[in-house]
Amino acid sequence: MKAVILIGGEGTRLRPLTYLTPKPMLPLVNRPFMENFISWLKSHNIKDIFFSARYLSEKFKNYFGDGTRFGVRITFVEEKEPLDTCGGVKNVEKYLGDGSFFVFNGDILSSLDLTTMADFHREKKADITISLTAVDDPTSYGLVLTDEESRVLEFLEKPGKDAIVTNLINAGVYIIEPHIMSLVPEGERYSFERELFPAVLSEGYRVFGYVSDCYWLDVGTPQKYLKAHHDILYKKIDFEFPGEEVMENIYIGESTTYLPKNFVAGPVVIGDRTEIDENARIMPLTVMGNGCYISAGTEISGSVIFNNCKIGKKCFIKNSIISNNVTIDDNVIIDGCSIVGDNSRIGKGNVLKNGIKIGINSSISDGQISF
Repeated sequence: MKAVILIGGEGTRLRPLTYLTPKPMLPLVNRPFMENFISWLKSHNIKDIFFSARYLSEKFKNYFGDGTRFGVRITFVEEKEPLDTCGGVKNVEKYLGDGSFFVFNGDILSSLDLTTMADFHREKKADITISLTAVDDPTSYGLVLTDEESRVLEFLEKPGKDAIVTNLINAGVYIIEPHIMSLVPEGERYSFERELFPAVLSEGYRVFGYVSDCYWLDVGTPQKYLKAHHDILYKKIDFEFPGEEVMENIYIGESTTYLPKNFVAGPVVIGDRTEIDENARIMPLTVMGNGCYISAGTEISGSVIFNNCKIGKKCFIKNSIISNNVTIDDNVIIDGCSIVGDNSRIGKGNVLKNGIKIGINSSISDGQISF
């Protein structure tokens, strides 16, 4: 079965991380998120993949090419103007042939059994099958009401607490029969969630919900981006860790220098060619990329450090995200899901807390921020 992955969004909720890198190309435990996504599809024998692309599309092309290196076939189809979710698939329609096909939102991390979902779709003779997952707080999502046969009855858009009749939400994976796309206007902004799905439901098409209790996360905010890393490190989802497991749950890449005393315990992942001073401490739930340098007296925990970052002496970095090519001088505190954008320098003695975001190419003078 063919697959369309929607990767055209600008990832505004993850800025400044997404100013220079599209959201699906952000690192997920030191590999691009989309590389892991493709491995998931490939594990279910889905190898004919179409990227509906727009924002920073050259980043995908330069990394994936035609997909040969990853054992799949990748075709890029670009949107000249934003077409929304369904409009983006309509833009790919001419390549999809006459068989049913998958559609994926490109920012979900999931262990969904795609093979079983495809079997369910065929068994139900569905026109559309929508993956559904249960959430603890349904008020932030559009809900999907189904009957005892799993047929979709109604879509409820972000109801108040007193109107909740289900906790099942749209999990961003669909199987669609090709004749459905004839209902979608050509070259226009058109949404699955707000337009196509309600329309086909009202016209009596067979729309089913495939309910799964698999791992599922929409990796669309800094908090959830960190959570994705922590969940992977805690092995809540199957993941092939890069590097060699040198101690229990501590994975280190090639040509990285360290001492066992740098680590209190895992899980930790460190990339290639990184240098950790003998008096630095790397605490659990830390992921660090390639070519970094961590100075004496610095402690890092629960954080994601991208590539080529230099961190000075006696810094404290906790539950935060440091993007590529960042220099952090001595005695800096970064905490509380704060973000430092690419190519920035943070001078001595700054305190960045409470989710503060430092934009790309920034230069923060010594002691300028105490937030």
